[in-house]
Amino acid sequence: MKNNNSSKTKLSVIMGIYNQKDKVALEQAVDSVLNQTFRKFEFLIYDDGSCAEDAEFLKQLAAKDNRILLLRGEINLGLAHALNECLKVAKGEYIARMDGDDISAPERFWNQLDFLEKHAECAFVGCSAELFDRDGVWGYRQMAAQPGEKEFLKFSPYVHPSVMFRRSVLKNAGGYLETKDTRRCEDYELFMRLYCMEYHGQNLGGRLFCYREDREWYDKRTFSQRIAEMKIRYRGFKAMGILSIRNLIYVGKPVVMVVLPRSLRRILRRK
Repeated sequence: MKNNNSSKTKLSVIMGIYNQKDKVALEQAVDSVLNQTFRKFEFLIYDDGSCAEDAEFLKQLAAKDNRILLLRGEINLGLAHALNECLKVAKGEYIARMDGDDISAPERFWNQLDFLEKHAECAFVGCSAELFDRDGVWGYRQMAAQPGEKEFLKFSPYVHPSVMFRRSVLKNAGGYLETKDTRRCEDYELFMRLYCMEYHGQNLGGRLFCYREDREWYDKRTFSQRIAEMKIRYRGFKAMGILSIRNLIYVGKPVVMVVLPRSLRRILRRK
């Protein structure tokens, strides 16, 4: 990627935070952004109605670096709302996602920017990810390099907080959908909607991102969240033209998983 010496903001990094109790993880996530080899960016953090203690901690983090702009809403309205509020303020030509408990490798932004500038046909780019929890790295999620329709059946083919978008693409899509059903599924809905708009993304390999995921995270989803995901799958598959009798099993997967033994659920989550 060529060096850009203009005053125009090349990249905006957006993060939504709500009452994150693990302060160490949050500070590590923020530091992983601040320590990127590509340094010319603005970092927008939206406090989505956190309690006074957590709001104060975010202020302390924001004071660490003048690239951080802290935004705040008084009422918790969800991640989609938080990210949309960041998008309203963002000035960057590109938009990079980041969550408050993950870690970006130092060269992540540089590699993704370089890829997008060399591949005009690509609307956004994510990457494969190491999976880790409080005990350390426990797995690796290899994402399809060029996800097609079939990759949307099992789960979202992009690790949301690892993705960098062209700002124009998110603007044309109208940002994230803020509904009750899309909470916890805002990324899945967005990527299916972008696919329907003929915007396509890719995933880089390597070790550019560490994604914090509890090994039993899916088992902790409430039944209402599973129903919401099922609705998102149905609508998205229908819009993409991949809703069929054969694929109904993927639509019902979030609810079916509830009644299965845990050992079988672990196997099916990989399929």
